[in-house]
Amino acid sequence: MPQNKLSIAFYNLENLFDTINDPNILDDAFTPKGELGWNASRYAEKLTKLSRVIAKIGRAETGSAPAILGVAEVENKKVLRDLVTTEALQHLHYNFVHHNSPDERGIDTALLYRKDVFEVFESRSYSLHISNVEGLRDYTRDILYVHGKLDAIEVFILVNHWPSRREGVELSNPKRIAAAKRNREIIAEINARHPEARILIMGDFNDDPQSEAVREYLVSTDFYNPMIFLLTRYAGSLTHRGDWYLFDQIILSPNWMKAYDNPLEYVKSVIYNPEYLKEQEGRFKGNPLRTYAGDNYLGGASDHFPVYVVFKKEN
Repeated sequence: MPQNKLSIAFYNLENLFDTINDPNILDDAFTPKGELGWNASRYAEKLTKLSRVIAKIGRAETGSAPAILGVAEVENKKVLRDLVTTEALQHLHYNFVHHNSPDERGIDTALLYRKDVFEVFESRSYSLHISNVEGLRDYTRDILYVHGKLDAIEVFILVNHWPSRREGVELSNPKRIAAAKRNREIIAEINARHPEARILIMGDFNDDPQSEAVREYLVSTDFYNPMIFLLTRYAGSLTHRGDWYLFDQIILSPNWMKAYDNPLEYVKSVIYNPEYLKEQEGRFKGNPLRTYAGDNYLGGASDHFPVYVVFKKEN
């Protein structure tokens, strides 16, 4: 198997909650007495399925699981510990970075990394201050910042989960523009200290590559979004009412793209969507097989497909 390549991935894990009621967040539905009937066996099954997916992401190209994996919709450190110690992942020696964010539902972002190829120097969370229609603060996910060394290369990673479209695309659009601007503030801080910084912006943006917040406010002219070519009428990372979307993206500073003197060179980007992650029949055939459809338990891994990018190491 090829050893001169590695992958970096992002995966929205669709409400990875434990079964314990936390009085500080809105997790009542994900308890044994809640309306979803979330229990130890369903939790264990979801962990098993997610871990098997993660172990296979990028394996065809690199011979191994992702060096780095950004995740969204995780409740706490416990679920991350439970995930990285599953049978499918424990031998890969993943560790993780996680900071609690103020999201009312209690869902956070995190970064998993293989300790053999990535070393964390520092991490912190950056809050996003936005308001709802009543003018009150809308508590949403923080942006996770991680600075470290990947295969001897210094890198800076921002993991995002932007405000949803629940209120409607147009009404919620200013919130995602605010999230894009917050990323740009962090990027300016990084570049002020490290002018040649290699930066990865990843996440569930609740927007497509061509959406205003991503295209105009985040990527601008100094970043490259390799995901822009992956979204079609027939493929994306999630579906809604029969349409495909590519909310899950990994965006690169241009120094990943250099074709010479580049110790880690971008090769390609991929939506990981094998048949075993899809609905097999009926009107939703081909969609991601989700854990829940409303209150109905389907037992799938997630309502999103993971995405990943492949890099080639310089010989």
